[in-house]
Amino acid sequence: MSASLNVLNSEKPKKIALIAANASVSKQTGWHIGFWWAELTHPYWEFVEKGYQVDIYSPEGGTLVADGFSDPEDASGYSAHDLISLGFKKSAHHAKLVENTPSIDQIKVTDYDGIFLTGGQSPMYTFIDNEKLHRLVVAFYEAKKAVGIVCHATCVLLKAKTSDGKLLVEGKTWTGFADDEEKFADNFVGQKIQPFWIEEEAKKIANTNFITGGMFRAFAVRDGNLITGQQQFSGAAAAKLMIEALGV
Repeated sequence: MSASLNVLNSEKPKKIALIAANASVSKQTGWHIGFWWAELTHPYWEFVEKGYQVDIYSPEGGTLVADGFSDPEDASGYSAHDLISLGFKKSAHHAKLVENTPSIDQIKVTDYDGIFLTGGQSPMYTFIDNEKLHRLVVAFYEAKKAVGIVCHATCVLLKAKTSDGKLLVEGKTWTGFADDEEKFADNFVGQKIQPFWIEEEAKKIANTNFITGGMFRAFAVRDGNLITGQQQFSGAAAAKLMIEALGV
C-alpha cells in the first residue's frame, strides 16, 4: 500500500463488511462445501490496498471452511495459480480472520460503507433462503451503500426483496455464475453439482437484465450501488467497481 493512500485513509478509512458462507454439505454431490478462497482474498486485497478496513463475517459465525477446489494447496491443483489466496493462508494474521468469524447479527449498516458477499458452493444452500441475509443486503442497498455480490452468492438476488415488496433486481442489470460455466463444471466432475442454476432462474424473472461476459473470464457489472461479479475470476473486478462507487 502506498504511503499516500495510508495517509489519505488513516483518519476515517472506508469500511466493508465482507460475508462468506458457513460450511455445509451438498445434497447433490455429498461434498463438504463452503466459501471460495479467491472470492474472499482477491476482493480483500483490492480493498486493503486502498486503505479500507475489511471485517469478515458469516451468517452463523464461527470458523469458515473453503471449497476444496478453491484451495491453492489442494491435491487437484485446480487453484494452484492463486498466489493471493496462498499468501492469505500462510499469513498467521490473515488466516485468523476466517476463524471464529462474528455472525451477521453483529453488523450495523451505519458502521459500514459497503457490503460484499463472496461465493462458493455453500451459498447455493445457505444463502438462497436466508431471509436474514436477504434483509441485510436490502438494508445496505436502500441505505445507498455499495452492495457487492460475486459468483454463486448472487443467488440471493433471485429472492431478496426491497421494502416495497419488489425484487431488488427488478429493473437492474446484473450477473452471476453462467449456465455455460455450470455445464463445464458438471462435465469436469462427471455429475450435476448445483441444485439449480442462477442464470436459468434469473431468465424467468420479468423486468431484469442478467448478462454474462464469457466463460471463466473476469466480468463485473455496476448498476447504481449494486455491483455483481460473474464467477471466481471476477472478485477483484467487482471490488474495483465498489471502490469506484465509493469514490476511492
